[in-house]
Amino acid sequence: MSDIFREVDEDVRKERYGKLWKAYGRYIIAAVTLIILGTVAGVSWTSYQKSVKEGRGDRFAAALVLARDGSSEQAADAFAALADDAGGGVGALARLQQAAALIEAGDSNAAIDAYDMLAEDGSADRLLRDLARLLAAMNSLDNASTGELTDRLAPLIRDDNAFRYSARELQALVSYRAGDVAGALSQLRALSDDPEAPPGLRQRAAEMIIALGGV
Repeated sequence: MSDIFREVDEDVRKERYGKLWKAYGRYIIAAVTLIILGTVAGVSWTSYQKSVKEGRGDRFAAALVLARDGSSEQAADAFAALADDAGGGVGALARLQQAAALIEAGDSNAAIDAYDMLAEDGSADRLLRDLARLLAAMNSLDNASTGELTDRLAPLIRDDNAFRYSARELQALVSYRAGDVAGALSQLRALSDDPEAPPGLRQRAAEMIIALGGV
């Protein structure tokens, strides 16, 4: 009988988590998208100039055309080949584009593998490696175990990490999904009360606190 109650409790928690993600997930995704744009802009121009000099600019541009035309699988293959050949900044940008194309193609597992490859690429810029970790965690939020997600986010929530606020927001969702409502509320309150956190994130954290029944 206790197993039945545990199953019911698990189903209820998943349903509530689903509603929370449905309500706030798009805002989190939008915030991370802005982070991506800002981060990539910081390194992409120099990397692109280098790629042009090395004859790789045309390949990058051609792969982008495939992605924009809806040929996601072909674009992913093209970006993957470029990432393998180029390495460094150009390779990192290509790997991010590969993962994005794979997500568009509906293959999130392969996309997460691509993000993981970038995260472990010592030749890539640290910002892009950490961004890959954040995106891998975000795209595995519904399926990965609590331990796996916590491990992915652990290096990102440190005070010296550029993505700490987004990572802490995701960690709160991970805690809630695992049934640790008190932990989720504590993490969200810390975000809501942090004057250095982005205003939009602080507001979203405050709204989620209310949605979870906190005060």
